[in-house]
Amino acid sequence: MTRRHEEPTPGPAVDIAHAFAANVPVIRTGRLILRAVRLEDFPGYASILCTDRGRFAGGPLSRADAWSDFATLSAGWVLHGHGGWAVAKTATGDLLGFVLLGLEPGDVEVELGYLFLEDAEGQGFATEAAAAARDWAFNTLCLQTFVSYIASKNARSIALAERLGAVEDTPKDWPKGNVVYRHAKPNVEAGMRQGSATRRPGDPGIHKTSGKDTI
Repeated sequence: MTRRHEEPTPGPAVDIAHAFAANVPVIRTGRLILRAVRLEDFPGYASILCTDRGRFAGGPLSRADAWSDFATLSAGWVLHGHGGWAVAKTATGDLLGFVLLGLEPGDVEVELGYLFLEDAEGQGFATEAAAAARDWAFNTLCLQTFVSYIASKNARSIALAERLGAVEDTPKDWPKGNVVYRHAKPNVEAGMRQGSATRRPGDPGIHKTSGKDTI
C-alpha cells in the first residue's frame, strides 16, 4: 500500500492544515509541550500501536489501522471540542508520546488516554502530560468527571492513573480483562465521583475491550 496519505499535500493545503492545527489548545508544563499532532508524528504513533507496546490498546495494529486511529486524535477537536495532543520536550522538541481526551465506539464517557514511546519511560513524562490534560478537562471543559479505560494487566497504566488521583470504578458487568478508573474534580459530590455516568440505565450492552492507555 502506498503511503501517500502520510505525506503533506503541497501548496495552499499546507497552510490550511496549519491553520486548523493552530486552533488546538497548547498546554505547557515544566518540561513539556502538549500540541496538535502533525503528520511527522505518525511514525512515533505507529511504533507504539503497530508493535507489542500496543497490546493493551487493541494492538498490534496494521499500519493502515494505526493511521485511522491516529487521524481520530485530530478529528476529535472538530467533532467534540476535545481530542489528542502530541507530547514533546520543550527543550528539544523531541516527540515523547500522546495524550488524549477522546470518545470512540464503546466509550460511555470521555476518556483520558496516554500512549508513550519506550524511550520516554521512567522519567515522569507520562504523569506530567496526563496531569496537564486532566486539569485542562476540569478547568477548561468544565468536566466534573471522566474515566480511563485500562486493560487489567496493564499495571504501569493503572499505577499512573492512581498517581493522578483516579480511583477504580469498574461496573460489575464490565467486560473481563478491563478496568475503569475515574478522575473526579475535587469537591465533586460523592454520587458523581463513583459510577454516576459509567453506565446509564437503558444503555445497550458495552463491548469495550481496551482504552488508549499504554506506557
